[in-house]
Amino acid sequence: MNHSDTAAAPFNIGQAAARSGVSAKMVRHYESLGLVPRVNRTDAGYRQYTDNDVHTLRFIRRARALGFGMAEIAELLKLWQNRRRASADVKRIALAHAADLSRRIEEMAAMKRTLERLADCCHGDQRPDCPILDELAD
Repeated sequence: MNHSDTAAAPFNIGQAAARSGVSAKMVRHYESLGLVPRVNRTDAGYRQYTDNDVHTLRFIRRARALGFGMAEIAELLKLWQNRRRASADVKRIALAHAADLSRRIEEMAAMKRTLERLADCCHGDQRPDCPILDELAD
């Protein structure tokens, strides 16, 4: 999305949200968590975001889309902003997250298999006996 031909910074929260693809509510949330630095405010108290703030919000949005948690995003942001970082640190975080995703995928596959097995055992008719509820009650 190219916004170079529209309004220039500073941006209000609605503009920053639209430019970053992050809702205004989440912009405020990320700011409260310290992921986005406190921004300047007008005399009336309205937040004013810079191009750098919008870029940071996009970074957070992309990291969230990959399933990173807030603590991981905070660490990734610090590494991204540190030009002297070691890429090995970034790779370590990415691989740890990929391993966690693999573990969660396996857990979800096991849940799916259990539910399918229980559903296969259920007659799904008008009778009250239900192996799904029986399993949950055990």
